[in-house]
Amino acid sequence: MNIFVMGAGRMGAWLVEEFCLDHQVAVYDRDKRKLKYFFEVTRLIDLSELRAFEPELVINAVSLPNMHQAFQDVLPHVPGDCILSDIASVKTGFRDLYKDLGHRFVSTHPMFGPTFANIRDLHEENAIIIEESDPEGKVFFRDFYEGLKLHVFNYTFEEHDKTIAYSLSTPFASSMVFAACMKKQEAPGTTFRKHLEIATGLLSEDDHLLSEIMFNPETIRQIERINSQLSYLTHIIRDRDHDEMKKFLNRLRHNIE
Repeated sequence: MNIFVMGAGRMGAWLVEEFCLDHQVAVYDRDKRKLKYFFEVTRLIDLSELRAFEPELVINAVSLPNMHQAFQDVLPHVPGDCILSDIASVKTGFRDLYKDLGHRFVSTHPMFGPTFANIRDLHEENAIIIEESDPEGKVFFRDFYEGLKLHVFNYTFEEHDKTIAYSLSTPFASSMVFAACMKKQEAPGTTFRKHLEIATGLLSEDDHLLSEIMFNPETIRQIERINSQLSYLTHIIRDRDHDEMKKFLNRLRHNIE
C-alpha cells in the first residue's frame, strides 16, 4: 500500500519507521530538517509532489490544532478513493470534520507515546479504533496494531473522548499535581520513587500531546472529581477522623479491585 504520513514528530516518525518495512511510504513535514533522518522512504519537499506518489492512505500525524488545516492542504493532491486517517488523542468534532472532507476515513488512537513506552515491546499497550471508520481502514489498522501485540479496543467518537478523559486525563492530572508539589529534597520512600518515575516519564512526552489530552472537553469533569475527593480527604485529615478514614480507604480498595 502507498501510505503518506503527514507530520514527522515522534508519533509520525514512529509510524514511518513501522510502515516502511512492508509498504511504500512518503513523509512530509513543514520542518524540512526532520526529514533528513528517514531512509528507504519518499521525502516530500512540497505537497504537490504527493500526486505522483498516489497515496492510498493518508495518516495525519500533525498536532491537534493544525490537523484540520493539514487535511485541507493535502486534499487537492490525493485520489478520490484515498482513505484519510488520524491518530489524534481527542476526537471531538472529528465526525463532522470527516463528513465535510468527503473521503473514506479511519480514525485510531495508539494510546502510548514513543518516549514513555518501550516501542520495541508493546504487548502491554493499547490502541483504539473508532467504530464509524471505513471497514477497509479498520481491518488495516487492526492488523497493524495486533501485529505489534497491542490490545485493540473499539469505541465510537463520543465513547473515545469519555474513555480518554478517564484513563489518561485522571492519571495525567495526578502526576502533574505531584510534580507541581516537588521540591529539591531527597526522599527515600519507595512509593515516592515510583511516583517520581511516572511523573518523569509523563513530562518527557511532547507538550502538544499532553495539552491535547488535558484539553479534552471531558477532562474537566474528571478534574472536578479529583478536586472533590481531595476536599473530602482534606476534611478527614483535618478532623483526624479514624472511622471516616477507614471507610475512605475501604472504598478505594473496592474501586481498584
